Amino acid sequence: MAVGQRLEIRQGQSLVMTPQLQQAIKLLQLSNIELSDYCESELERNPLLERDESAAKPDGEREVVEREAAPSERADESLAREDFSKVADLDSSAHDNMYDGGDAPQAAAGTQQPLTDWTTVKSSGRFEGDEDMLESSVAGGGSLKDHLEEQLAIAALSGEDRLICLTLIDAVDEAGYLRADLAELAQRLGCEVDVVARVLGVLQGFDPVGVAARDIAECLGIQLKAKDRLDPAMAALLTRLDLVARRDMSQLTALCGVDAEDIAEMIGEIRALNPRPGLNFGSEPVQPVVPDVFVRVGPDGGWLVELNSDTLPRLLVNSRYYAQVAKGARDKEAKNYLTDCFNNANWLVKSLDQRARTILKVSTEIVRQQDAFLTYGVRHLRPLNLRTIADAIQMHESTVSRVTSNKYIATPRGVFELKYFFTASIQSVNGAESHSAEAVRDRIREMIENEQGDEILSDDRIVALLTADGVNIARRTVAKYRDALRIPSSVERRRLKSGEGGGAAFR
Repeated sequence: MAVGQRLEIRQGQSLVMTPQLQQAIKLLQLSNIELSDYCESELERNPLLERDESAAKPDGEREVVEREAAPSERADESLAREDFSKVADLDSSAHDNMYDGGDAPQAAAGTQQPLTDWTTVKSSGRFEGDEDMLESSVAGGGSLKDHLEEQLAIAALSGEDRLICLTLIDAVDEAGYLRADLAELAQRLGCEVDVVARVLGVLQGFDPVGVAARDIAECLGIQLKAKDRLDPAMAALLTRLDLVARRDMSQLTALCGVDAEDIAEMIGEIRALNPRPGLNFGSEPVQPVVPDVFVRVGPDGGWLVELNSDTLPRLLVNSRYYAQVAKGARDKEAKNYLTDCFNNANWLVKSLDQRARTILKVSTEIVRQQDAFLTYGVRHLRPLNLRTIADAIQMHESTVSRVTSNKYIATPRGVFELKYFFTASIQSVNGAESHSAEAVRDRIREMIENEQGDEILSDDRIVALLTADGVNIARRTVAKYRDALRIPSSVERRRLKSGEGGGAAFR
């Protein structure tokens, strides 16, 4: 066979993601806080973008701002479509986010119950004194890091040890535990592990007692050592805190070499300690969840779905400024820069509008699918997956997956992440309608909470009760849901209710 070169012409079709389309996809999956930061950076970078200040003023005081709505010369036609499904064939990662379960019939309607667990959602406005309360709560008290650094400033340490100690302080979490590997820190600092361990011993002597421990046993041991109560029996007890949680007195007495009365006293001493010493200090302010969508009851009894306008960036393209500056641009580089800024600004404004409409469309369909949940509660939460929503609104699953990521919806029953409404399906007995996994978890929780006296429900008994109610569920699934709810096993619950309890504090 001869080896040579030849010229061929082939015709084919392929999808190409333009930079503008990539930007639109990126905006779709950003949270409201991330979107605000992104728009701020674009405002600094693009001189043709500006805020719509008129939207923030009262109607009587708004200024008339005229903007020419000239379309971008290079606007991509893909954004004019109803969704971003053009990207679906290029995005295989979105399929990993799908939830199990197929289409489910309409949830059974039961007797309507009063919505006693409704929460009031305030979309705009503030109560008097809200800002002062927020400022006082943030400013009150110093953080654990500040408290440790103040002690480090007066500690008799060399410059090298002081640097190591600062690195260790940075690795201490809000609860007061050291969340770092000493070997990794030593390699990063370029010193021996023994040196880092020695400095850690100094840090563990700081206030509060028990700080910088690597696990709960070490934390309790530091506190007991400070009280001069860390004898060999207590040290042995700290090695098996799982036995303490289970109140296994026989194994504890054998392990520590003391009688049951001494074990009870030792457990009492441990319970008097603080397993999270860092929580006594202030922490970094937590960013509150701001809902992207509001749901409220309409005048006709239906559900009204609206976007939270307070979280939507309001940007405008200053076409007049562009036309004015473009006339004075003489060199090609300046003209290209202005054209790119104008096109990018137009595309960003259109992308923000498309993002808002897509979020509203997906949220409206979720509310329609989960109407029974909003009316009756979690027991009527339907099994739902991404495909069901995508087929109903004629979008691709990857689009729905992006929309529901980091987005929150405020309902009369509370604020939920949009992904909360997508739950797996659990089949029913005799082919009846399926059940939502979240609803089944809630039933398991209620069964265990309503246990009377010595009647402790085992996982097998829970399976039998659920099967009698028409839920086809396996024992291992019940155990998995119970563990997810942080509920002890029937054996541990029986010990706790028998009067021997108390060890569950370390679960």
